[in-house]
Amino acid sequence: MTKTKIAIIGASGYTGVELMRILAGHPEVELTAVTSRQHVGEPVAELFPSLRDIVGLSFMDNRVAEIAGLADLVFTALPHKAAIEVVAELHGAGKRVVDLSADYRFSDRKLYESWYQPHTAPQLLAEAVYGLPELFRAEIPSARVIGNPGCYPTSVILPLAPILSLGLIEPRATIVIDAKSGASGAGRSLNLGSLYCEVNENFKPYKVANHRHQPEMVEQLKRASGVTSQLLFVPHLLPVNRGILSSIYLPLSREVTASEIEGALVGAYGHETFVRLLPAGSLPTLNAVRGSNYCDIGYVLAPDQNCLMLFSAIDNLVKGAAGQAVQNMNLMLGLPEEMGLLTVALVP
Repeated sequence: MTKTKIAIIGASGYTGVELMRILAGHPEVELTAVTSRQHVGEPVAELFPSLRDIVGLSFMDNRVAEIAGLADLVFTALPHKAAIEVVAELHGAGKRVVDLSADYRFSDRKLYESWYQPHTAPQLLAEAVYGLPELFRAEIPSARVIGNPGCYPTSVILPLAPILSLGLIEPRATIVIDAKSGASGAGRSLNLGSLYCEVNENFKPYKVANHRHQPEMVEQLKRASGVTSQLLFVPHLLPVNRGILSSIYLPLSREVTASEIEGALVGAYGHETFVRLLPAGSLPTLNAVRGSNYCDIGYVLAPDQNCLMLFSAIDNLVKGAAGQAVQNMNLMLGLPEEMGLLTVALVP
């Protein structure tokens, strides 16, 4: 049986190497091209020794027309703004694309432009599908462009959307999101804030109430639940390589029972492969999801404080990026959604 040919444009970052790791073990696809302008001609195994004897390709330049001739479906793992025209050109060449930047995650062009820059392919925003399979699965198989969700939004939208749908929050109430990410979330390029001596034995908030993932959360939560949320999003940088732990605090507008919360979560995700609902009294940890495509969700209900606390853990490079992208690819190709993704977390 002929395998689907896959290319990755922008494969020399952490998301790129994670995509290569996952796709190399996928039984129904063949990785035919990977690009990096900084490493043209360099074998993948020289930059990433973990892929020695696993990925035998060398990095190509980002020549879109050439890449389009080598692949049926393309992952674009480029920085925001750099992906806009590349995705548009691939779309014009008849290729299906899973974009891992923010450039095709927004339906509202003005909202995107208020946080990023002018969008030069607005006609594709209406066509692009937000690739969070557990909530928007029905739209993904026929999509030609997928906007793969951000890592923080994945960790927030999954636990919060079914709870918002219950109508438990006062319209003007603020939901506090206290989220922590490993250093790989900052990418592989040199950055003072992610140097070893800046991160090791340190813990700090950053971009408080000014992070570009916040409007993405608001837009997609409204789409999923019908509720416009007031979010106070506070991200932190953890001294670990990978993982996101999000703690979400919801002031309640009425009395709620634990069975009501559990019923909403089970109704939304009880049948899902990659969302694991933890039993009462258990809370998620980074070690339980590291290297896997799972999102673990737990909660604590404090009736005396009129507060619900939701907790989620994901690997920011897998469910928060490359793994979710492959999950979307599987749906687009009509393959089992979990194919190539049933990796158990790395412990310790």
